[in-house]
This record gives sequence, C-alpha cells and structure tokens, in this order.
Amino acid sequence: MKDAEFNLLDGKGYEIIELLQGLNVPRTESICIACLVCGNELTSQGIERASGLRQPEVSIAMRPLRDRKWIEERNEKKNNDKGRPLKYYKLIVTFDHIVEIFENEVLKKNREIEEALEQLKELSSGS
Repeated sequence: MKDAEFNLLDGKGYEIIELLQGLNVPRTESICIACLVCGNELTSQGIERASGLRQPEVSIAMRPLRDRKWIEERNEKKNNDKGRPLKYYKLIVTFDHIVEIFENEVLKKNREIEEALEQLKELSSGS
C-alpha cells in the first residue's frame, strides 16, 4: 500500500484540490478530501505520505469533515501494540454529495451578495 499512497494524488486529485481551494475550502481540508476521494480508506500516515501534510494538519483538517458527517474514523492497534493506534479515515458520503453541499453554500452566498447589491442600488438611487 505504501507505493500506492505516494502516488495517490494524480492529476484528478490535484485538480480537486485546486478547485476546492477556489471555493475557499481551506488548503489542508481540500487535500484531505482529495486523498479520500482518490484513495478510499486511508490511515493518517497514508494521507501524510501522499500529501506532504504533517500529522497535526491531517487531524485538524479532518475535524470539519467529521463535523459534517462526511467521514468515518476508526482506530486500529498496531501489530506490536506499542505507540498510538493507527487512525483510519474513509468517506461515507459520495463525492457528488460533497460537491452538491459546496454548490448550495456558494449559491446561497451569491444570493446574499445579490440582495446586498440590490439594497445598495436602492439606497444610491434614493439619494
């Protein structure tokens, strides 16, 4: 699995990251989403190796995904029972669902901006 983890983020993965960041999704969160979309269930270490993120960055980036109920997180003891257990992450929603959520958030924000502009126009024509 180690070689596959290093090559996890191919052209599609990098494109996902770039597009998510264009929607103002934080960089580390975008990277973790792309890793999970491209790699199914991954350990925290696998995400680190594939992305170049550090362990604390992966943990922090997973919080909003967990809060949105997009991922399943499980711990598994290492074979030698020493050290911290391995954390495994897996998307439990489709990537289409994630895209739809971001689309709805952007459309809502655009409606709010349009309403504010309309109010400004009304105020400017009334003076």
